[in-house]
Amino acid sequence: MTKPARLTLFGALLLGSATAASAADFYDPPVVEAPPPPVVYEEVDSGGWYIRGDIDYHWSNFKDADYVTYSPPGYGGFDFGDLRGAWSFGAGVGYQANKYFRTDLTIDYWAKSKFTGQTSGFCGGLPCQSVDESSYSALVLLANAYAEFGTWNGVTPYVGAGIGGARIKWDDLNNTVGGVTTVHEGTDEWRFAWALMAGASYCLTDNVLLDAGYRFTRVNGGRMFEYAPVAGPGFDEGIDVHEVRGGLRYQFGGSSRCAPPPPAYEPIPIEPPVYK
Repeated sequence: MTKPARLTLFGALLLGSATAASAADFYDPPVVEAPPPPVVYEEVDSGGWYIRGDIDYHWSNFKDADYVTYSPPGYGGFDFGDLRGAWSFGAGVGYQANKYFRTDLTIDYWAKSKFTGQTSGFCGGLPCQSVDESSYSALVLLANAYAEFGTWNGVTPYVGAGIGGARIKWDDLNNTVGGVTTVHEGTDEWRFAWALMAGASYCLTDNVLLDAGYRFTRVNGGRMFEYAPVAGPGFDEGIDVHEVRGGLRYQFGGSSRCAPPPPAYEPIPIEPPVYK
């Protein structure tokens, strides 16, 4: 091999070694996959059926009553009439349309409220007064709608209104004058009723809510008692009922407003490529 050829070969080998050494100093970074997109949690609080059970204590306001008199012919009225408070209980089924609106149908039984009243008139031409005693109970059916105002720490305030009917049952009226008691047969009839309510619910679990509130119910007037010697029938002018209520609602399928909040999204850190 001639000297120029040997110099050329040596130069080529030297150049190749330098190129290989330079390539060995560079380290290709590993392939890093992009992190998955964050999970979007959608609040779904619609299409939910529920059942409910309630107990309450209520106070009834007796508006007044008129009755027919025959000696002399005409009409009479009570000087006053008082109704005592009583317990009641009820149940219902409803539908949560969305997180701001729900409806339900309820049935309540009002236990007996004792009635005490007084009338004034003439007995044998002389002024006299009577002591009147009875009691009433009722079965109340209402279709209700509620507006709800969001949930804070598991508490959801609401207002509502209802419309329906009440079957009022008056017991016999005992009319006592001078130690003599006349019994007027009581009545049992359906009457128109409506209600207004306000309250709040509290999440006990995902499915169970505690409900507490106030309801005002207005029952129209109607027949109170039948004829007995010298007087009757009698007609009351309606009853206003104030109720303090408490109960439980069971939401089928659960309620998103009662579920714990989803975990906060934390992106996966991307490590920078390493060069050597």
